Amino acid sequence: MEAGDTGGGPGPGPGPGALGLEGIEFLQHTAGSLLSSYGWYILLAAVAVYVLFQKLSQRLAAQWSRRPGAADSAMDADMVVRRQEALAAARLRMQEELNAQAERYKERQRQLEEEKRRQKIAMWESMQEGKSYKGNLKLNQEVESGASTSSAVPRSKPTKRPLREGGYNPLSGEGGGTCSWRPGRRGPSAGG
Repeated sequence: MEAGDTGGGPGPGPGPGALGLEGIEFLQHTAGSLLSSYGWYILLAAVAVYVLFQKLSQRLAAQWSRRPGAADSAMDADMVVRRQEALAAARLRMQEELNAQAERYKERQRQLEEEKRRQKIAMWESMQEGKSYKGNLKLNQEVESGASTSSAVPRSKPTKRPLREGGYNPLSGEGGGTCSWRPGRRGPSAGG
């Protein structure tokens, strides 16, 4: 036998070493053609991935450094609770103030309604007695305003004279003196 002969092979052909070399040559050829066609694109993609990786690692490191420990989180929880309590107390104060204003408004409305009711009763009573309810109403208002402002002195109104004296009536022609209007005569002899 020969020295290079293994003795039991199926026949002459390439061995396992030859297939490995062909695979490497094929890989080199494929990689070379890819780099020659898309080399710049691959280079730019690699740079973009590297920059993206750097930024993400910096951001994650910043988050881990900012993340509070157990003591910090307990202090933050206390601060949040205090803020919420202060906010609730402020809301409660504002609500109480609003309720007080509403009560004052309701009381004023009740007083106004009571005053209107009294005025209506006074008007009804004066009408039942046969008096003018407007005059009575004005008198009541003057008395109330005089009671509320004690320094105000009520003035008496000057007596008014009538616009026309006597029994002059221009439509009837009476009491006017010598001038009076009389309608003209009707008919064909009216002349005209």
